[in-house]
Amino acid sequence: MTLQTGRVIAAFSRRFIVETPAGSLPCQVKGRHLQVVCGDRVELRRDGDTGVIEVVLPRASLLYRSDAFKSKAIAANVTQLAVVVAARPSFSMELVQRCVLAAEDQGIASLLILNKADLPETPAARERLNLLTRIGYPLVMLSALSDVTPLRPALHGHTTLLIGQSGMGKSTLINALFPGADVVTAEYSVALDSGRHTTTHTRLHRLDAESAVIDSPGLQEFALQHLDAGALAHAFVEFALFWDSAVSAIASTRPNRAADCRKRSRRAKSIRRDSSCSRACADFSKMRPSAYKASSFARRGEQS
Repeated sequence: MTLQTGRVIAAFSRRFIVETPAGSLPCQVKGRHLQVVCGDRVELRRDGDTGVIEVVLPRASLLYRSDAFKSKAIAANVTQLAVVVAARPSFSMELVQRCVLAAEDQGIASLLILNKADLPETPAARERLNLLTRIGYPLVMLSALSDVTPLRPALHGHTTLLIGQSGMGKSTLINALFPGADVVTAEYSVALDSGRHTTTHTRLHRLDAESAVIDSPGLQEFALQHLDAGALAHAFVEFALFWDSAVSAIASTRPNRAADCRKRSRRAKSIRRDSSCSRACADFSKMRPSAYKASSFARRGEQS
């Protein structure tokens, strides 16, 4: 029987839903060693009303969630990482920075979403995000309960992985973008200043033929333990100010990396040579040793 191609649009442990030209199909994986995640492009063999995934096609990116003991891949072929924050409950700025660094390491675009923009504490939250917006990271402010229109242009043409701490309104945002999703939502705890997990699996929702959003369970922390010192430094766009002299040397051995360096260097020209680089140096020193002690989120894209 001929293998069919499709894309994984939902992952429930070892069970999956695959979108095929003939419609969505519940599938399992052939064997115990084939790793399949949401966003994967796969080849499957149909068996009545179900299917068996036999091949995972090469990935452009592969993102992980980890703790100190194990890693779990959660999404593949992502082109943009969108971090959802809100003024209430309070969010970790370091966690947001780590998300951005993980995206930079993989060559994935980053997007900041400040939800619950109608809250009186929003200006203070916006000020905290200036740390990243001042060096070029885009920010969209909205209230998912009233209007998500400002977000749609930023999602067009991307497969966007939506992440954030619990309680930021990520599930409400998904319900607003995709009215048929019916994602469970929950109030955050004022006493604990935190939310609780409502998303239990990873699912891809299509905005249009060229755009999709992958929803994932909420997180509270992650590290960058997969990055060595060189890769971590490369993820800081602020350091690109000093890379011009290195491009020629890099080009002779790693031309693909040299092109990336040139792009980052041009982008960094607008960054002021004062507190931005000083802060980046401090953050690098702080994150470098701690990157191996907590949980991690992303690893460099792999090929199956």
